[in-house]
Amino acid sequence: MNKQRLIVVGNGMAAVQCIQEIVECNPSHFEIFVFGSEPYPGYNRILLSSVLQGSKSFDDISLNYLEWYEEHGIQLFTGETVVKIDPERKRIVTNKEKQFLYDKLIIATGSVPNRIPIPGNDKEGVLAFRTIEDCQKMIEISQRYKHAAVIGGGLLGLEAARGLMNLGMTVNVIHKSEYLMERQLDKRASKMLQNELENQGMNFLLNKETSEIIGENHVEGLRFKDGSDIEADLIVMAAGVRPNVQLAAESGIHVNRAILVNDYMETSQKDVYAVGECTEHKGVVYGLVKPLYEQGKVLAKHVCGLPVKGYPGSVLSTHLKVSGIDVFSAGLLDESETAKERAYYDEIDGVYKKMIFQDNKLVGAVLFGDTKDGMKYLDLIVKKKDLSDEEKSMLFQSSDGSAVDTLENSDIICNCNAVSKGMIIEAVLKEGLETIEEVKACTKASGSCGGCRPLVGELLSYIKSDNFNEEIEHNPMCACTSLTEEEVVFEMQMRGVTTVQEVMNELGWENNEGCSLCRPALNYYLGMIHPDLSKGTYTNAILQENGTYSITPQLYGGLTSAEELRKIADVAQKYNISNIEITSEQRINLGGIKKEDLQSICSELDVAISSANGHIIQTVKTSAGETSCKCEKLHAQNLAIKLERRLNSLTTPNRLKIAVSSCPLDCASAMIEDIGIIYIDRGWEIYAGGSKTELKKGKLLSVASTEDEAIDLIRGTIQYYRETANYLESVWQWLDRAGLIHIREVLFSKELLHQLLSRQGEDIARLRKTERSYS
Repeated sequence: MNKQRLIVVGNGMAAVQCIQEIVECNPSHFEIFVFGSEPYPGYNRILLSSVLQGSKSFDDISLNYLEWYEEHGIQLFTGETVVKIDPERKRIVTNKEKQFLYDKLIIATGSVPNRIPIPGNDKEGVLAFRTIEDCQKMIEISQRYKHAAVIGGGLLGLEAARGLMNLGMTVNVIHKSEYLMERQLDKRASKMLQNELENQGMNFLLNKETSEIIGENHVEGLRFKDGSDIEADLIVMAAGVRPNVQLAAESGIHVNRAILVNDYMETSQKDVYAVGECTEHKGVVYGLVKPLYEQGKVLAKHVCGLPVKGYPGSVLSTHLKVSGIDVFSAGLLDESETAKERAYYDEIDGVYKKMIFQDNKLVGAVLFGDTKDGMKYLDLIVKKKDLSDEEKSMLFQSSDGSAVDTLENSDIICNCNAVSKGMIIEAVLKEGLETIEEVKACTKASGSCGGCRPLVGELLSYIKSDNFNEEIEHNPMCACTSLTEEEVVFEMQMRGVTTVQEVMNELGWENNEGCSLCRPALNYYLGMIHPDLSKGTYTNAILQENGTYSITPQLYGGLTSAEELRKIADVAQKYNISNIEITSEQRINLGGIKKEDLQSICSELDVAISSANGHIIQTVKTSAGETSCKCEKLHAQNLAIKLERRLNSLTTPNRLKIAVSSCPLDCASAMIEDIGIIYIDRGWEIYAGGSKTELKKGKLLSVASTEDEAIDLIRGTIQYYRETANYLESVWQWLDRAGLIHIREVLFSKELLHQLLSRQGEDIARLRKTERSYS
C-alpha cells in the first residue's frame, strides 16, 4: 500500500507531540515531512526559562534529536519556512522556492510574541522571550550590562525576570495591571507572590504603561506615560503572544482570533488541519501545554482513521515555581451569581487556599505556598463531583508529608502528558529508573511544563522507600506467549485473524494447543472483534458434581406471581425436586434434576431460564423483600426489570452483577456491586467498580435525571467494559486501569455512546437468535 504524504508546518511542541502520536497510532500510514523555521530540531519552549535560570542546558530541553526523525523515516527541514499553502492543488511552497504536494496537511505555526508598538522598539537590546536565539542573546547581553527591564508581569515575564536575576542583572518588572498574573491568580495570591519575589530582589512597577524606549542605537531606558523613566540596558517584551495565523489567512483558510477548527481539528479546507496555539476551538485559544497535547492526540487518531472522540476543550491549570515559590491555579477564578468561594489564609506560614464552588461542585482553585494537593483539586474540577459540606471543608486540610502514597494508580501525576501514578511505578520497577530525568525520558512525566517535577520526585522517593509496598502487574497473557494481553488483542486486530488456531500460529504460540488460560480468553476476544463469527455459548442449566443439573427460572427484578409459583411447585412435585433454594440474587433455584428430565422440566415451566453459567451479566438484584425500609420500591424494580430483559446473559470479560436500590439507604447493597444504581430525589446515581470480595465501594460514574438516560449510561458502560477490558478483568480492575475520567468522557459523548449502544444491540440480537437455537 502506498503511503500518504503528510506535511507538518511547524516543529514546535504541538507539532512534535502530534507527530509522535501519529507514529504510535500507525507508523506505516504516512510519509511525513516537517518544516521548522528555526535551525534546530523541536525543543520545549516552556523550559526556556529553566535554561535562562541556569538549571537546564539547551540539550536538556530538546524534544527529539535528529536521529529520532531519521529512525522514523521523517524528513525534517530546519531553517525552512512554508510561505504558501495551495489547498486547491494540495501543495506548499517554502521560502527556498521548493514545492511539495501533500495528501494531508497539519498547520502548527504556534504563536508570535506581542511586540508593543512604541517608539524605539527596534533598538538593539530589545528582545522577546520566545526562542533559543532570544535566550542566547540575553545571556550574552548579561555579560556586558547589568540593568534589565521586563515588560509583562505574567507567567512568562516572571520566569524571564528570575532568569535574568540569576545571570547577575538587576531587574524591574513593568506591568500595566494593579497585580501580577491577574489571569491565573486572585489579588491576595498575587500580592503574596509579589512580596516573596521582592524579598529575593525583584522590583515591580505596577499600573505602568510604557510610552517610549530611550537610547540611540542601543537601549538605555524606558519612559512611561506618567512621565517617569528608568534605566535599562536590556528590555524583554513578555506582554503576551498572539496566534501565528498569517500563512493560514493568506491561503484562504478561515481565521478569527486564530485558525478556526472543529472537534477533529479540521480547518475550513479539506485535508488541512491545525493544532496548538495557532488554533481557535469553540471560541477559545489555548496557550498551555496540556490542551495542545490533547488536541494532538485527537488529530493523530483522526488522520490515521482510528475511532476517536472529538476534542471537547480543556480545563486550564497553571503551576509556577520561581526560586522555591509554589503557586497553583486551575479552573474558574471569578465569582458569579451562582459561584461562591471559601478561603484559608495563614499569614505566618505564607499559605493561602481559595476554592470556588458552583452547585456543590469545585470549579476553581488558587493555592499559594502549599500546592501538594493541586492535582487532586484539578481532578475534582474535571470530574465535576458533587461535594458535601464536610468534603468541602476537608479540601483545606493539607496532606501530611507527601500525598503520593494515598493516590490511586489511575490518578494523573503529569497533567500535560496524561501520565498516571501507576505508569510511573511500572516504569521505575521494570526499567530500574533512579532519577527524575530517567523517569522523564521513559514516561514523559515532567517533560513539558515541569510543574509536576516535585511530585514526580516525591513519587520516586516513595518508590525507593521502605514504606513502598505497591505492585504493578505487567505479565504475559499466559505461559504460551511472552505477549501481554493488550499486545495480543492489538495483534489480533491488526492481523485480521478469525480463529484461535490462527492467533496461535500468527503470534508464535509456544504451545500449539494453547492452555486453559489462553483458549477461553482468545475465544472471548475473537467474539468481540468478529461478533458475526461468534457461535455463542448459551447454556441454561448447570452441571453439578453429582451429575445432576440445576436451573433458575427467570424472575425479572426478583418479582414473581402466584401463577409462576404454582408452576414451579407443580414441576418440583412431579419430578421429585427436593433441592429448592432462594438464592442471594432473589431467585429460586431448582437443583438435583436428572439429565433425562431436564428438557421436559424446562418445557413444562414455560418461563425463561436464567443463564448463570460463564462470564455473563447476572440477574439484577433489587430491594424486593426488604422490609426494614419503607420507601417506594416500584421505580427501582421497574428499572431492574428493564435492565434484566435487555442485558441478561450478555457475555462479559468476567461475571458482572448489577443492583438497583430504591433510596439512598441502599437496601440492595448497590454500592458494592459491579454496577450499582441508587434512586435519589433528582434521578439515579450510577456507580461502577464496587466489589464485595475486595470490600470496595463503587465510584460515582454519573447522575441520570431520567430512567431512559440511566439505562443508556448503564448499557454504554457495560458495552465499553466488554470491548476494552481484559479477559477475567473485573469491573473495578478495569475502572482503575482505564481511569474514571476517560470512561466518563466516552459516555458523555453522544456520538460515542450511540455507537456503543448500537453495537450492543447487534450483539444482543445475535445472542437471542442463539438462545432460540438452543431451545
